[in-house]
Amino acid sequence: MAARNFIQTGRKIVAIGRNFSEHAKELGNAVPKAPFFFLKPTSSFIANGQNIEVPRGCEVHHEVELAVVIGKDGRDIAAKDADQHIAGYTLALDMTARNLQDAAKKQGLPWSAAKGFDTFTPIGDFIPKDQIPDTNNVDLLLKIDGVTKQNGNTRDMIFK
Repeated sequence: MAARNFIQTGRKIVAIGRNFSEHAKELGNAVPKAPFFFLKPTSSFIANGQNIEVPRGCEVHHEVELAVVIGKDGRDIAAKDADQHIAGYTLALDMTARNLQDAAKKQGLPWSAAKGFDTFTPIGDFIPKDQIPDTNNVDLLLKIDGVTKQNGNTRDMIFK
């Protein structure tokens, strides 16, 4: 995969749920003891500057994330070897239709639809790996129309 073209060639979006304890508490969720994953379709990608489309009736919540761009295939990779597969990073928004997610959770159903709408994973430009020397200390700031909506740091993640 050409790292800089990950939006066109990416095959999978894997996300870790509830990885910030304060956010989990804010939503009334238990803080997990182990990471859990969910998938988002690649059709949810949009590039920097494209318009986000919010479906009618959706109450949308967004979280800014430091996304890892994988540049080398692998399976069953040991944690000590994971860094060899990272090409770089990008900023991403994990958008969620909270009302749809809450309804699905109450029924014990998966909540993929709440996170998988087209345009629900806006991403920034590719950041080469060497430009972020410590991924455990990256400030993440989200402003909408000049108003700060999220201000955090990756050091606050539960699972590194």
